[in-house]
Amino acid sequence: MSDTTFDHIVIGAGTAGCLLANRLSADPARRVLLVEAGRKDDYHWIHIPVGYLYCIGNPRTDWLYQTEPDAGLNGRRLRYPRGKTLGGCSSINGMIYMRGQARDYNQWAQLTGDDQWRWANCLPDFMAHEDHWRLDARHEGLTDPAFAALHGNRATGGGGEWRVEKQRLRWDILDAFAQAAQQAGLPATDDFNRGDNEGVGYFEVNQRAGWRWNASKAFLRPVRQRPNLTVWTEAQVERLRLERDAAGALRCTGADIVRRGQRVSVSATREVVLSAGSIGSVQILQLSGIGPAAVLQAAGVPVVHELPGVGENLQDHLQIRSVYKVQGAQTLNTLANSLWGQARIGLEYALRRSGPMSMAPSQLGAFTRSDPAQPHANIQYHVQPLSLDAFGEPLHPFPAFTVSVCNLNPSSRGHVRIRSARFEDAPAIAPNYLSTAADRQVAADSLRVTRRIVGQPALAKYRPEEFKPGPQYQSDEELARLAGDIASTIFHPVGTTRMGPAGDPMAVLDSRLRVRGVAGLRVVDAGVMPTITSGNTNSPTLMVAEKAARWMVSGG
Repeated sequence: MSDTTFDHIVIGAGTAGCLLANRLSADPARRVLLVEAGRKDDYHWIHIPVGYLYCIGNPRTDWLYQTEPDAGLNGRRLRYPRGKTLGGCSSINGMIYMRGQARDYNQWAQLTGDDQWRWANCLPDFMAHEDHWRLDARHEGLTDPAFAALHGNRATGGGGEWRVEKQRLRWDILDAFAQAAQQAGLPATDDFNRGDNEGVGYFEVNQRAGWRWNASKAFLRPVRQRPNLTVWTEAQVERLRLERDAAGALRCTGADIVRRGQRVSVSATREVVLSAGSIGSVQILQLSGIGPAAVLQAAGVPVVHELPGVGENLQDHLQIRSVYKVQGAQTLNTLANSLWGQARIGLEYALRRSGPMSMAPSQLGAFTRSDPAQPHANIQYHVQPLSLDAFGEPLHPFPAFTVSVCNLNPSSRGHVRIRSARFEDAPAIAPNYLSTAADRQVAADSLRVTRRIVGQPALAKYRPEEFKPGPQYQSDEELARLAGDIASTIFHPVGTTRMGPAGDPMAVLDSRLRVRGVAGLRVVDAGVMPTITSGNTNSPTLMVAEKAARWMVSGG
């Protein structure tokens, strides 16, 4: 740690940070420091897909956050996993590759006044790092016209670092659910990433040959030997270093870091980038005196630069988990609850890298409307051939499947706020789920859509029986209250350092992700999103980082 001056300091080696470190250090004249509070991603359960079960709730890989008691959840707290290792949340997440809907990005462009965020202008940044299985056919001798005829000229990237593959398993009960969804009016789809993801089909995943493909493997490992790239693990930021010039203008010049018990100050000659996530970046800003004055003062932090939007606008996808008992169907409950089944699962993965150990947490997906009046698909399903009382609990002893549904565009807004001036203390996280009448209505309506799908003929042979929440609950009020009892986060917090136009007092960043009023400082992670994307948020975060890296390299 004798060399402490760099051109760029990237704080957080998660999804965005790994890509940024790769892109910025591609220029040998730029000296880049990447700082990660967690350890190296050499824990074996990170790389086996089903290992998320052993990474979430594990201090080796998870920050172990909890939410505040939430009125919308009838006073419950939720576990709030965030990755704490190289690769960040991409090392512990569900591996689902999902861009969202075109309207998400067109809305960002409208909210920020910057057309660079339109869907058409984001597609090249998605494709810049993709290595998509659909393009593998080109390496099998297909000519371009033959490839186009086969794959429909999809906007898909090839040859990049971010591997996207089909899943290496199937379940009869999931196929039956997909047929039932089609009988209920959902179209079948083999691609959720065209810009309109309405339909039902199996998710694509970020895996390579049955192994998890995280941001560290994709973007960091290939360039770790670059002499101009330094990576520190087990290094947590205390605060940013902020200085004013003679005219009073504020600039971020570096950070104070504690690495393995030793304090060190590092300096950036160009920029500091916060990529610590929707929770971590907020905490660092507020600890540094940047944020809402009342929050900082209550925590004993001197106000250096008041930005009232820091930590506000928290959005997340809340999943409502319905469980159905079945007869005559194999599910993971019965397979994994026997020694023979466990041996079979282990052997299949050892020999083929397939089967349940290669499973993403959810295999089958669907997007549809909570009621016909909705102008677009506004709810998402994650369907699983298993059931349990809560994440981390044992599987039920009876065959069952779970149908989780979330409101893609919640109107509820929460916040993240530091509790003290100590960087060791976790911040208070208050999502305020189901705090609006609109969100409660979508929750009730979405449970009815679930029942309508499960009631279709394709599932009848399995005699599905609603175990949770239970068919006795029918009214809007009962279903909304039950949603509060059984719902949980789907781990998609965004929006806490949102970008916006100059006239918006709650916008933390400009449309190029620069912190307002502080030179030399950007935020590049899911916190920059003004509104949540209509689907899983990991790959949209990579797109944001790709765009930001290009701006930083070009001086934009």
